[in-house]
This record gives sequence, structure tokens and C-alpha cells, in this order.
Amino acid sequence: MREKLYNSHSVHDTEVVGANLALSLLNAGRRRVFVALFGEMGVGKTAFSRGFCSALGIKSVHSPTYSIVNEYKNGKVPVFHFDMYRIEGADDLYSIGFDDYLSRDGYALTEWSEHIEDEIPSDAIRVTILRTDGGDGRQIKIVTAD
Repeated sequence: MREKLYNSHSVHDTEVVGANLALSLLNAGRRRVFVALFGEMGVGKTAFSRGFCSALGIKSVHSPTYSIVNEYKNGKVPVFHFDMYRIEGADDLYSIGFDDYLSRDGYALTEWSEHIEDEIPSDAIRVTILRTDGGDGRQIKIVTAD
């Protein structure tokens, strides 16, 4: 396991950390990756996802809160952007075709991964975003299995 810590002082900083992760995966030739995002409401999970997607050439990224999943096919690698906030169990998860997405080449980004802890692949990249500096800053921890 490898762990890296980043400090963010703005939405832009958080987007840059997300973009850099996507670029490192792309440059390594990885075509299928699961990125599990953890953190409380409003901490920057969607900003991280927006930066991640922008590095792949995907624009107009928004939270999939109501649709549960947004699929972006117009980038260098497909991205399946999930919001697990309203998922209450394995039945909910698999009713949206979760396993079908994971069987395809592409990068799965899951916000609110706390809700699907038992379903996260063992080789997933885990990204935890915490508030710092009295709530104005963020600490972003990225843990990879390799």
C-alpha cells in the first residue's frame, strides 16, 4: 500500500489533485480503475471528480446525486461517476447495474463510498478528503494498493 497526502486551500487545488491522479493512471496505461471517494457533505468530492475528469478531456461534470450514475464517454477513457449517498444496500447497488459498469474498461469514481464499503474492490484507490484549517482547507489522502 502506498499513501500520499496533499493539502488543498481552494476548489482549484482539489481539482488539480484529482487531475493529477487521472493523468498518472492514464500515463501508466491503466484502463480499468475504481476510485472510492470518502468525505462528509461539501468537502470537495465532486470538485475532485471534476478535476479528475477534466484531465481526461471530459467537460461539464456534475454530481450524480439524483441520477446515481453519470457516464462520460467523450474522454480519453470512459468514466462512470457514481453518487452512493442514497444507496442502502447491495440490492440497491446492483439494481443500477453497478457490476456491469465494473466489468467494462473505464474509471469508476464513487462518491460516498462509505455506503458501499463491502462492495469496494480490494485494488481500489481510496481517496479521503477531510476539512482542515477551521474548515477552510482540505487534506486529501490517496491510498493505492500497489
